[in-house]
Amino acid sequence: MKLFATELRGKTVMTEDGQILGVLEDFIMETKTGRIQSLLVVPSEGVEKRLFKTDPEGRLILSFRSMKAVRDVIVTQLAE
Repeated sequence: MKLFATELRGKTVMTEDGQILGVLEDFIMETKTGRIQSLLVVPSEGVEKRLFKTDPEGRLILSFRSMKAVRDVIVTQLAE
């Protein structure tokens, strides 16, 4: 199933093991290929931001291996 990137904004982002990271706000894309490089996520209250890269606005910068949209949730396998 293919979705527009704008349809994914506002969805909850969680890891494969069920940890809720926050809400998807934006993407970082490779302009030459159009490939999404990273997700910009507004972190949930329980997320330890110091464990992740963040942008100047405090959003998590999440690199990922795979991403699946399931209803109102995005399940991602984070890159290491």
